[in-house]
Amino acid sequence: MVTPPARFGKQWSTTDMAELEVPAEKKKRSGWWRIGGTGLAIVVIAVVFAFFLPKIASYASVWDVVKGFSWQEWALLGAATVLNLATFAPPWMAALPGLHFRQAFVVTQASTALTVVAPGGPAVGMALSFGMLRRWGFKPGPVTLAVAVTGVWNQFAILGFPVVALALLTVQGGRNPLLQTVALIGLGVFLAAVAGFAAALRSDREAKWVGDRAAEISNWGLKLIRREPVTWNGHGLVRFRHQTVGLLKRRWPALTLATLAGHLTVFLVLIVSLRVTGVPSSDVTAIEAFAAWSIMRIVGSIPITPGGVGVIELGLTSLLVGFGGKNAEVVAAVLVYRALTVLPTLVLGTLSAATWKLHDPERA
Repeated sequence: MVTPPARFGKQWSTTDMAELEVPAEKKKRSGWWRIGGTGLAIVVIAVVFAFFLPKIASYASVWDVVKGFSWQEWALLGAATVLNLATFAPPWMAALPGLHFRQAFVVTQASTALTVVAPGGPAVGMALSFGMLRRWGFKPGPVTLAVAVTGVWNQFAILGFPVVALALLTVQGGRNPLLQTVALIGLGVFLAAVAGFAAALRSDREAKWVGDRAAEISNWGLKLIRREPVTWNGHGLVRFRHQTVGLLKRRWPALTLATLAGHLTVFLVLIVSLRVTGVPSSDVTAIEAFAAWSIMRIVGSIPITPGGVGVIELGLTSLLVGFGGKNAEVVAAVLVYRALTVLPTLVLGTLSAATWKLHDPERA
């Protein structure tokens, strides 16, 4: 028990003592949740890579596929990876006027790498982005707005892709029950999110109503998993509206195009990986690959493991094999795709986190 300080002549009652212990108790529960979540993530990753993936294709057969790559195929994979990395920066440049490509690249690489490896995931990455940009002289309001709008646009894209994939797959004449389910859920959430966002931008009164209802729903969900309630409400959304309207009037086309480019170049790495590992379009078409990828974009956003490691590999492999891909070639393609979309960012993000102060505009 923590003994409170006796100052200003205050007489501490039993109730006061209990109130002091509440934060410590909450912190303790939060610590247990983090430990449990870390343990679950380790178990999931170990089981996927030690048991499930080898059941689909042995690592020896996967290595036989990979070591057969020609230098032209490695060059093609490298070009797709570089293009994907180059699209990290433009959404931030659109959302934060005055931010240059080099700075935006450093911020996105460092924060993405930290999101993958650090407990707390996206929240830690956003905190790092905020701290770096503030140190470079950007004001808190524009930085907070940039963090918010890039996050919202990314979620819109992730929710919208399964709907597009379902439409394309239907036109092609194919069906996938899982895609239909995910697409319908994504469509419902997407429409609700867009409607709520549009209403929030229309007027202060509607922004406050949307913010209050969103806070209530969030707190209900957090209570189910014994997490702390959110600290924002409708008043915060009103302030956000005042800042957002002017920015989006000028920059929403650039922000939208940059966000789509950032996501679709990730898919480009997947489709190139499939083709160079020997999964032809006759086995898995580009539309089928897009459908599988769009499903896993939603599933991978659920914080089960850091960066979706294990979950995405198993889910994407299963879907692509289900569409007709051969086991060893598909496992090889998925592992190559994941390596090229995760490892370069971890390396560049670590370097960026270590050298970000060198990119201070005043120092430059």
